[in-house]
Amino acid sequence: MANRKEILFQTLRHEKPEQTPWVPFTGVHAGRIAGYTATEQLTDGDKLYNSLMKVKDLYKPFGVPIIFDLQVEAECLGCELAWADDCPPSVAEHPLEGEDELVVPADRHIPAKTEGRLPMITSVMQRVKKEIGDEVALYGLICGPFTLATHLRGNDIFMDMYDDEDAVMDFLDYTAEIARTMADYYIEAGCDVIAVVDPLISQISAAFFEQFMNKPFTEIFDHIRAKGAFSSFFVCGDATRNIEGMCKTGPDAISVDENVNILEAKKISDSYNVCICGNIPLTTIMLHGNQQDNMKFAVDLLDSIEDKTNFILSPGCDMPYDVPEENAIGIAQAVLETDTVREMVKNYVAEDIDIEVELPDYEHLERPFVEVFTLDSATCAACQYMMAAANEAKDTFGDKIDLIEYKFTQLENIARCKKMGVPNLPSLYINGELKFRSLVPSKEELYAEIEKAMK
Repeated sequence: MANRKEILFQTLRHEKPEQTPWVPFTGVHAGRIAGYTATEQLTDGDKLYNSLMKVKDLYKPFGVPIIFDLQVEAECLGCELAWADDCPPSVAEHPLEGEDELVVPADRHIPAKTEGRLPMITSVMQRVKKEIGDEVALYGLICGPFTLATHLRGNDIFMDMYDDEDAVMDFLDYTAEIARTMADYYIEAGCDVIAVVDPLISQISAAFFEQFMNKPFTEIFDHIRAKGAFSSFFVCGDATRNIEGMCKTGPDAISVDENVNILEAKKISDSYNVCICGNIPLTTIMLHGNQQDNMKFAVDLLDSIEDKTNFILSPGCDMPYDVPEENAIGIAQAVLETDTVREMVKNYVAEDIDIEVELPDYEHLERPFVEVFTLDSATCAACQYMMAAANEAKDTFGDKIDLIEYKFTQLENIARCKKMGVPNLPSLYINGELKFRSLVPSKEELYAEIEKAMK
Protein backbone atom coordinates (compact mmCIF):
# COMPACT_ATOMS: atom_id res chain seq x y z
CA MET A 1 0.00 0.00 0.00
CA ALA A 2 1.21 3.51 -0.83
CA ASN A 3 2.01 5.81 2.07
CA ARG A 4 -0.36 8.60 3.05
CA LYS A 5 1.39 11.26 0.97
CA GLU A 6 1.23 9.18 -2.19
CA ILE A 7 -2.46 8.40 -1.59
CA LEU A 8 -3.13 12.15 -1.42
CA PHE A 9 -1.13 12.65 -4.61
CA GLN A 10 -3.17 9.91 -6.32
CA THR A 11 -6.30 11.86 -5.47
CA LEU A 12 -4.86 15.17 -6.67
CA ARG A 13 -3.83 13.47 -9.92
CA HIS A 14 -7.51 12.43 -10.28
CA GLU A 15 -6.70 8.75 -10.00
CA LYS A 16 -8.79 6.38 -7.90
CA PRO A 17 -6.88 6.27 -4.61
CA GLU A 18 -6.41 3.22 -2.42
CA GLN A 19 -8.45 5.00 0.24
CA THR A 20 -9.87 8.44 0.91
CA PRO A 21 -7.19 10.83 2.20
CA TRP A 22 -7.73 13.15 5.15
CA VAL A 23 -6.18 16.58 5.60
CA PRO A 24 -6.83 18.24 8.97
CA PHE A 25 -6.53 22.01 8.57
CA THR A 26 -5.24 22.36 12.08
CA GLY A 27 -4.19 26.03 11.98
CA VAL A 28 -3.70 27.47 15.47
CA HIS A 29 -5.31 24.34 16.95
CA ALA A 30 -1.96 22.67 16.31
CA GLY A 31 -0.46 25.08 18.83
CA ARG A 32 -3.08 24.18 21.41
CA ILE A 33 -2.32 20.47 21.35
CA ALA A 34 1.36 21.32 21.81
CA GLY A 35 0.64 23.68 24.71
CA TYR A 36 1.10 27.04 22.95
CA THR A 37 -1.06 30.08 22.39
CA ALA A 38 -1.94 31.03 18.83
CA THR A 39 0.45 33.98 18.99
CA GLU A 40 3.31 31.81 20.25
CA GLN A 41 2.76 29.23 17.52
CA LEU A 42 2.55 31.84 14.74
CA THR A 43 5.65 33.80 15.77
CA ASP A 44 8.11 31.19 17.07
CA GLY A 45 9.63 28.72 14.60
CA ASP A 46 10.45 26.04 17.16
CA LYS A 47 6.93 26.13 18.61
CA LEU A 48 5.40 26.00 15.12
CA TYR A 49 7.59 22.99 14.28
CA ASN A 50 6.70 21.22 17.53
CA SER A 51 3.01 21.84 16.87
CA LEU A 52 3.23 20.24 13.44
CA MET A 53 4.98 17.18 14.82
CA LYS A 54 2.10 16.81 17.29
CA VAL A 55 -0.40 16.96 14.44
CA LYS A 56 1.52 14.29 12.55
CA ASP A 57 1.62 11.95 15.56
CA LEU A 58 -1.96 12.46 16.82
CA TYR A 59 -4.02 12.92 13.68
CA LYS A 60 -2.27 10.69 11.11
CA PRO A 61 -2.72 13.26 8.31
CA PHE A 62 -2.15 12.59 4.61
CA GLY A 63 -1.32 16.28 4.22
CA VAL A 64 -0.69 19.05 6.75
CA PRO A 65 -0.79 22.84 6.44
CA ILE A 66 2.36 24.44 7.77
CA ILE A 67 0.60 27.61 8.85
CA PHE A 68 -2.96 28.91 8.50
CA ASP A 69 -2.65 32.68 8.74
CA LEU A 70 -4.07 34.87 5.97
CA GLN A 71 -2.41 37.96 7.37
CA VAL A 72 1.23 37.07 6.62
CA GLU A 73 1.29 38.98 3.33
CA ALA A 74 -0.77 41.88 4.69
CA GLU A 75 1.68 42.27 7.58
CA CYS A 76 4.56 42.56 5.10
CA LEU A 77 2.61 45.25 3.24
CA GLY A 78 2.12 47.46 6.27
CA CYS A 79 -1.20 46.28 7.73
CA GLU A 80 -1.36 46.51 11.51
CA LEU A 81 -2.45 43.23 13.08
CA ALA A 82 -4.48 42.52 16.22
CA TRP A 83 -3.15 39.38 17.94
CA ALA A 84 -5.00 36.91 20.16
CA ASP A 85 -4.24 33.77 22.18
CA ASP A 86 -6.87 31.52 20.60
CA CYS A 87 -7.10 32.54 16.94
CA PRO A 88 -4.95 33.91 14.13
CA PRO A 89 -4.37 37.66 14.03
CA SER A 90 -6.79 39.92 12.19
CA VAL A 91 -6.10 43.06 10.18
CA ALA A 92 -6.75 46.01 12.50
CA GLU A 93 -6.06 48.83 10.04
CA HIS A 94 -6.33 48.91 6.26
CA PRO A 95 -3.68 51.24 4.74
CA LEU A 96 -5.76 52.19 1.69
CA GLU A 97 -9.17 52.45 3.34
CA GLY A 98 -10.83 55.84 2.99
CA GLU A 99 -8.74 56.92 -0.01
CA ASP A 100 -10.82 58.58 -2.72
CA GLU A 101 -9.58 56.16 -5.37
CA LEU A 102 -8.22 52.63 -5.40
CA VAL A 103 -4.65 52.89 -6.65
CA VAL A 104 -1.89 50.30 -6.59
CA PRO A 105 1.03 51.56 -4.47
CA ALA A 106 3.51 53.32 -6.72
CA ASP A 107 6.33 50.90 -5.92
CA ARG A 108 4.08 47.82 -6.47
CA HIS A 109 5.89 46.32 -3.51
CA ILE A 110 6.16 42.53 -3.48
CA PRO A 111 7.17 41.03 -0.11
CA ALA A 112 10.71 39.65 -0.16
CA LYS A 113 11.38 36.27 1.42
CA THR A 114 13.35 38.13 4.11
CA GLU A 115 10.38 40.24 5.22
CA GLY A 116 8.00 39.83 8.13
CA ARG A 117 7.56 36.27 9.34
CA LEU A 118 8.49 34.70 6.00
CA PRO A 119 12.01 33.63 7.09
CA MET A 120 10.52 31.80 10.08
CA ILE A 121 7.77 30.18 8.02
CA THR A 122 10.00 28.96 5.19
CA SER A 123 12.58 27.69 7.67
CA VAL A 124 9.92 25.58 9.39
CA MET A 125 8.75 24.29 6.01
CA GLN A 126 12.28 23.09 5.29
CA ARG A 127 12.58 21.42 8.71
CA VAL A 128 9.22 19.67 8.38
CA LYS A 129 10.04 18.59 4.84
CA LYS A 130 13.25 16.97 6.03
CA GLU A 131 11.57 15.27 8.99
CA ILE A 132 8.25 13.97 7.58
CA GLY A 133 8.15 15.10 3.95
CA ASP A 134 8.47 11.55 2.62
CA GLU A 135 5.26 10.39 4.30
CA VAL A 136 3.05 13.49 4.61
CA ALA A 137 2.32 16.13 1.95
CA LEU A 138 3.07 19.69 2.97
CA TYR A 139 0.49 22.43 2.29
CA GLY A 140 1.62 26.01 1.87
CA LEU A 141 -1.34 28.33 2.43
CA ILE A 142 -1.24 31.76 0.81
CA CYS A 143 -3.70 34.64 1.00
CA GLY A 144 -5.82 34.85 -2.14
CA PRO A 145 -5.75 38.05 -4.21
CA PHE A 146 -9.27 39.24 -3.36
CA THR A 147 -8.93 38.77 0.40
CA LEU A 148 -5.49 40.44 0.29
CA ALA A 149 -7.00 43.34 -1.65
CA THR A 150 -9.67 43.63 1.05
CA HIS A 151 -7.03 43.55 3.80
CA LEU A 152 -5.40 46.56 2.14
CA ARG A 153 -8.49 48.48 1.03
CA GLY A 154 -11.04 47.42 3.64
CA ASN A 155 -14.74 47.32 2.84
CA ASP A 156 -14.29 50.09 0.27
CA ILE A 157 -13.26 47.36 -2.20
CA PHE A 158 -16.90 46.27 -2.52
CA MET A 159 -17.98 49.74 -3.69
CA ASP A 160 -14.92 49.97 -5.96
CA MET A 161 -16.24 46.96 -7.85
CA TYR A 162 -19.22 49.09 -8.90
CA ASP A 163 -17.48 52.45 -9.28
CA ASP A 164 -14.07 51.71 -10.84
CA GLU A 165 -13.83 48.32 -12.49
CA ASP A 166 -10.48 49.01 -14.19
CA ALA A 167 -8.87 50.03 -10.90
CA VAL A 168 -10.08 46.84 -9.23
CA MET A 169 -8.69 44.71 -12.07
CA ASP A 170 -5.33 46.46 -11.83
CA PHE A 171 -5.28 45.99 -8.07
CA LEU A 172 -6.11 42.30 -8.36
CA ASP A 173 -3.32 41.90 -10.92
CA TYR A 174 -1.00 43.32 -8.25
CA THR A 175 -2.23 41.10 -5.41
CA ALA A 176 -2.19 38.06 -7.74
CA GLU A 177 1.48 38.79 -8.47
CA ILE A 178 2.09 38.70 -4.73
CA ALA A 179 0.27 35.33 -4.56
CA ARG A 180 2.44 33.88 -7.35
CA THR A 181 5.59 35.10 -5.58
CA MET A 182 4.46 33.59 -2.27
CA ALA A 183 3.78 30.31 -4.06
CA ASP A 184 7.33 30.37 -5.38
CA TYR A 185 8.75 30.88 -1.87
CA TYR A 186 6.73 28.01 -0.42
CA ILE A 187 7.40 25.59 -3.28
CA GLU A 188 11.11 26.35 -3.00
CA ALA A 189 10.88 25.61 0.75
CA GLY A 190 9.41 22.17 0.08
CA CYS A 191 5.62 22.51 -0.09
CA ASP A 192 3.81 20.00 -2.29
CA VAL A 193 0.42 21.73 -2.43
CA ILE A 194 -0.23 25.46 -2.60
CA ALA A 195 -3.66 26.35 -1.26
CA VAL A 196 -4.85 29.78 -2.35
CA VAL A 197 -7.16 30.70 0.53
CA ASP A 198 -9.68 33.40 -0.35
CA PRO A 199 -12.71 33.39 1.96
CA LEU A 200 -14.10 36.62 0.49
CA ILE A 201 -14.93 34.75 -2.73
CA SER A 202 -18.08 33.54 -0.98
CA GLN A 203 -19.19 37.16 -0.56
CA ILE A 204 -19.50 38.13 -4.23
CA SER A 205 -21.90 37.24 -7.01
CA ALA A 206 -21.15 34.82 -9.83
CA ALA A 207 -21.13 37.78 -12.23
CA PHE A 208 -18.49 39.58 -10.17
CA PHE A 209 -16.47 36.38 -9.97
CA GLU A 210 -16.45 36.02 -13.75
CA GLN A 211 -15.65 39.68 -14.27
CA PHE A 212 -12.93 40.17 -11.68
CA MET A 213 -11.61 36.82 -10.43
CA ASN A 214 -11.30 34.48 -13.40
CA LYS A 215 -8.13 36.02 -14.81
CA PRO A 216 -6.03 36.44 -11.62
CA PHE A 217 -6.89 33.00 -10.24
CA THR A 218 -6.32 31.24 -13.57
CA GLU A 219 -2.90 32.84 -13.81
CA ILE A 220 -2.05 31.78 -10.24
CA PHE A 221 -3.03 28.14 -10.80
CA ASP A 222 -1.25 28.00 -14.18
CA HIS A 223 1.85 29.35 -12.44
CA ILE A 224 1.72 26.79 -9.61
CA ARG A 225 1.28 23.95 -12.11
CA ALA A 226 4.24 25.19 -14.16
CA LYS A 227 6.33 25.08 -10.98
CA GLY A 228 5.51 21.38 -10.51
CA ALA A 229 3.25 21.68 -7.45
CA PHE A 230 -0.41 20.87 -6.85
CA SER A 231 -2.92 23.64 -6.16
CA SER A 232 -6.13 24.10 -4.19
CA PHE A 233 -8.69 26.92 -4.31
CA PHE A 234 -9.80 27.28 -0.68
CA VAL A 235 -12.94 29.21 0.25
CA CYS A 236 -15.11 29.63 3.34
CA GLY A 237 -18.79 30.51 3.58
CA ASP A 238 -21.56 29.85 1.10
CA ALA A 239 -19.58 29.75 -2.14
CA THR A 240 -22.25 27.67 -3.88
CA ARG A 241 -22.86 30.28 -6.58
CA ASN A 242 -19.14 30.33 -7.45
CA ILE A 243 -18.24 26.62 -7.42
CA GLU A 244 -18.31 26.36 -11.21
CA GLY A 245 -16.38 29.59 -11.64
CA MET A 246 -13.73 28.34 -9.23
CA CYS A 247 -13.36 25.08 -11.17
CA LYS A 248 -12.98 27.00 -14.43
CA THR A 249 -9.84 28.71 -13.10
CA GLY A 250 -8.04 25.38 -13.23
CA PRO A 251 -7.00 24.36 -9.71
CA ASP A 252 -6.25 20.73 -8.91
CA ALA A 253 -8.71 20.94 -6.02
CA ILE A 254 -11.27 23.19 -4.38
CA SER A 255 -11.99 23.25 -0.66
CA VAL A 256 -15.38 24.20 0.84
CA ASP A 257 -17.03 24.40 4.25
CA GLU A 258 -20.37 23.22 5.62
CA ASN A 259 -22.26 26.11 4.02
CA VAL A 260 -21.88 24.23 0.72
CA ASN A 261 -23.79 21.04 -0.13
CA ILE A 262 -20.75 18.96 -0.96
CA LEU A 263 -22.67 16.25 -2.80
CA GLU A 264 -24.10 18.81 -5.23
CA ALA A 265 -20.81 20.68 -5.46
CA LYS A 266 -18.96 17.45 -6.26
CA LYS A 267 -21.16 16.93 -9.31
CA ILE A 268 -19.86 20.25 -10.63
CA SER A 269 -16.23 19.70 -9.65
CA ASP A 270 -16.27 16.18 -11.14
CA SER A 271 -17.49 17.60 -14.45
CA TYR A 272 -14.28 19.67 -14.55
CA ASN A 273 -12.15 16.81 -13.12
CA VAL A 274 -11.26 18.87 -10.07
CA CYS A 275 -10.89 17.37 -6.58
CA ILE A 276 -13.14 18.64 -3.82
CA CYS A 277 -12.12 18.84 -0.15
CA GLY A 278 -14.42 19.21 2.84
CA ASN A 279 -16.50 19.72 4.75
CA ILE A 280 -16.68 18.59 8.37
CA PRO A 281 -18.57 21.29 10.36
CA LEU A 282 -16.19 23.30 12.48
CA THR A 283 -18.37 24.22 15.42
CA THR A 284 -21.42 21.97 15.72
CA ILE A 285 -19.36 18.81 15.17
CA MET A 286 -15.65 19.46 15.72
CA LEU A 287 -15.79 22.05 18.51
CA HIS A 288 -19.00 21.21 20.38
CA GLY A 289 -19.54 17.57 19.41
CA ASN A 290 -18.06 14.53 21.11
CA GLN A 291 -15.81 11.90 19.58
CA GLN A 292 -18.75 9.76 18.47
CA ASP A 293 -20.35 12.75 16.73
CA ASN A 294 -17.16 13.27 14.76
CA MET A 295 -16.69 9.61 13.91
CA LYS A 296 -20.29 9.27 12.78
CA PHE A 297 -20.20 12.43 10.67
CA ALA A 298 -17.02 11.27 8.93
CA VAL A 299 -18.38 7.78 8.23
CA ASP A 300 -21.74 9.12 7.05
CA LEU A 301 -20.05 11.61 4.71
CA LEU A 302 -17.76 8.93 3.29
CA ASP A 303 -20.72 6.60 2.79
CA SER A 304 -22.74 9.31 1.07
CA ILE A 305 -20.12 9.77 -1.67
CA GLU A 306 -20.46 6.89 -4.08
CA ASP A 307 -17.44 7.72 -6.23
CA LYS A 308 -14.65 8.81 -3.92
CA THR A 309 -12.33 9.72 -6.78
CA ASN A 310 -11.51 13.41 -6.49
CA PHE A 311 -12.53 13.59 -2.81
CA ILE A 312 -10.44 14.58 0.22
CA LEU A 313 -12.00 14.57 3.68
CA SER A 314 -11.14 17.67 5.69
CA PRO A 315 -12.58 20.26 8.06
CA GLY A 316 -14.52 23.03 6.37
CA CYS A 317 -11.83 25.59 7.19
CA ASP A 318 -9.09 25.95 9.80
CA MET A 319 -10.09 24.17 12.98
CA PRO A 320 -11.06 26.27 16.01
CA TYR A 321 -8.32 26.50 18.63
CA ASP A 322 -10.29 24.63 21.32
CA VAL A 323 -11.39 21.59 19.31
CA PRO A 324 -10.96 18.58 21.67
CA GLU A 325 -8.11 16.50 20.30
CA GLU A 326 -10.10 13.29 20.71
CA ASN A 327 -12.56 14.58 18.11
CA ALA A 328 -9.92 14.89 15.39
CA ILE A 329 -8.43 11.55 16.47
CA GLY A 330 -11.88 10.04 15.99
CA ILE A 331 -12.08 11.40 12.43
CA ALA A 332 -8.65 9.98 11.63
CA GLN A 333 -9.77 6.60 12.92
CA ALA A 334 -12.95 6.82 10.82
CA VAL A 335 -10.81 7.39 7.71
CA LEU A 336 -8.22 4.72 8.42
CA GLU A 337 -10.61 2.07 9.82
CA THR A 338 -13.92 3.00 8.21
CA ASP A 339 -15.58 -0.43 8.47
CA THR A 340 -14.72 -0.82 12.14
CA VAL A 341 -15.88 2.68 13.03
CA ARG A 342 -19.08 2.30 11.01
CA GLU A 343 -19.96 -0.68 13.17
CA MET A 344 -19.07 1.23 16.35
CA VAL A 345 -21.42 4.14 15.64
CA LYS A 346 -24.21 2.41 13.71
CA ASN A 347 -26.72 2.86 16.54
CA TYR A 348 -25.41 6.20 17.79
CA VAL A 349 -27.83 9.15 17.79
CA ALA A 350 -26.45 12.62 18.50
CA GLU A 351 -28.10 14.71 21.18
CA ASP A 352 -29.85 17.92 20.13
CA ILE A 353 -28.62 21.20 21.56
CA ASP A 354 -31.22 21.84 24.26
CA ILE A 355 -30.86 25.55 24.92
CA GLU A 356 -33.82 27.91 25.09
CA VAL A 357 -33.26 31.26 23.43
CA GLU A 358 -35.64 34.19 23.47
CA LEU A 359 -35.91 36.22 20.30
CA PRO A 360 -36.44 40.00 20.46
CA ASP A 361 -39.92 41.41 20.00
CA TYR A 362 -39.16 42.64 16.51
CA GLU A 363 -42.60 44.26 16.11
CA HIS A 364 -42.04 46.69 18.98
CA LEU A 365 -38.40 47.77 18.75
CA GLU A 366 -37.50 51.36 19.63
CA ARG A 367 -34.94 51.55 16.81
CA PRO A 368 -33.60 49.35 13.99
CA PHE A 369 -31.82 46.28 15.33
CA VAL A 370 -28.94 44.97 13.21
CA GLU A 371 -27.99 41.37 13.99
CA VAL A 372 -24.92 39.83 12.37
CA PHE A 373 -24.64 36.04 12.51
CA THR A 374 -21.02 34.95 12.04
CA LEU A 375 -18.81 31.95 12.53
CA ASP A 376 -16.58 34.36 14.43
CA SER A 377 -15.46 37.72 13.05
CA ALA A 378 -12.13 37.30 14.82
CA THR A 379 -11.23 34.17 12.85
CA CYS A 380 -13.31 34.18 9.65
CA ALA A 381 -12.32 36.80 7.06
CA ALA A 382 -15.72 36.84 5.38
CA CYS A 383 -17.34 37.34 8.79
CA GLN A 384 -14.80 40.02 9.67
CA TYR A 385 -15.75 42.17 6.71
CA MET A 386 -19.48 41.61 7.13
CA MET A 387 -19.08 42.74 10.74
CA ALA A 388 -16.89 45.66 9.67
CA ALA A 389 -19.69 46.90 7.41
CA ALA A 390 -22.11 46.71 10.34
CA ASN A 391 -19.68 48.45 12.69
CA GLU A 392 -19.21 51.27 10.20
CA ALA A 393 -22.97 51.69 10.05
CA LYS A 394 -23.08 51.83 13.84
CA ASP A 395 -20.40 54.54 13.82
CA THR A 396 -22.49 56.51 11.33
CA PHE A 397 -25.95 56.07 12.84
CA GLY A 398 -24.84 55.93 16.48
CA ASP A 399 -27.69 55.56 18.99
CA LYS A 400 -30.25 55.50 16.19
CA ILE A 401 -29.59 51.77 15.72
CA ASP A 402 -28.66 48.77 17.87
CA LEU A 403 -26.07 46.22 16.77
CA ILE A 404 -25.02 42.78 17.97
CA GLU A 405 -22.84 39.93 16.67
CA TYR A 406 -23.86 36.32 17.32
CA LYS A 407 -20.84 34.02 17.03
CA PHE A 408 -21.60 30.46 15.96
CA THR A 409 -18.77 29.23 18.19
CA GLN A 410 -21.12 29.62 21.19
CA LEU A 411 -23.75 26.95 21.85
CA GLU A 412 -26.46 29.49 22.62
CA ASN A 413 -25.92 31.13 19.25
CA ILE A 414 -26.10 27.79 17.44
CA ALA A 415 -29.54 27.37 19.00
CA ARG A 416 -30.41 30.96 18.04
CA CYS A 417 -29.40 30.34 14.44
CA LYS A 418 -31.64 27.28 14.32
CA LYS A 419 -34.59 29.15 15.81
CA MET A 420 -34.12 32.09 13.42
CA GLY A 421 -33.59 29.78 10.45
CA VAL A 422 -30.30 31.47 9.53
CA PRO A 423 -29.40 29.88 6.18
CA ASN A 424 -25.68 30.66 5.92
CA LEU A 425 -22.86 32.41 7.72
CA PRO A 426 -22.24 35.27 7.68
CA SER A 427 -25.73 36.74 7.41
CA LEU A 428 -27.04 40.17 8.39
CA TYR A 429 -30.57 40.74 9.68
CA ILE A 430 -32.42 44.00 10.34
CA ASN A 431 -35.41 43.82 12.67
CA GLY A 432 -35.49 40.05 12.34
CA GLU A 433 -35.50 40.05 8.52
CA LEU A 434 -32.65 38.57 6.48
CA LYS A 435 -31.14 41.36 4.36
CA PHE A 436 -27.68 40.13 3.34
CA ARG A 437 -26.95 36.42 3.06
CA SER A 438 -23.30 35.55 2.52
CA LEU A 439 -22.77 38.81 0.62
CA VAL A 440 -20.89 41.71 2.21
CA PRO A 441 -23.02 44.79 1.45
CA SER A 442 -21.65 48.04 0.15
CA LYS A 443 -22.07 51.03 2.44
CA GLU A 444 -24.84 52.41 0.24
CA GLU A 445 -26.78 49.13 0.24
CA LEU A 446 -26.60 48.66 4.01
CA TYR A 447 -27.41 52.28 4.83
CA ALA A 448 -30.42 52.19 2.50
CA GLU A 449 -31.80 49.14 4.33
CA ILE A 450 -31.26 50.78 7.74
CA GLU A 451 -32.91 54.01 6.64
CA LYS A 452 -35.86 52.02 5.29
CA ALA A 453 -36.22 50.36 8.72
CA MET A 454 -36.30 53.80 10.38
CA LYS A 455 -39.44 54.88 8.54
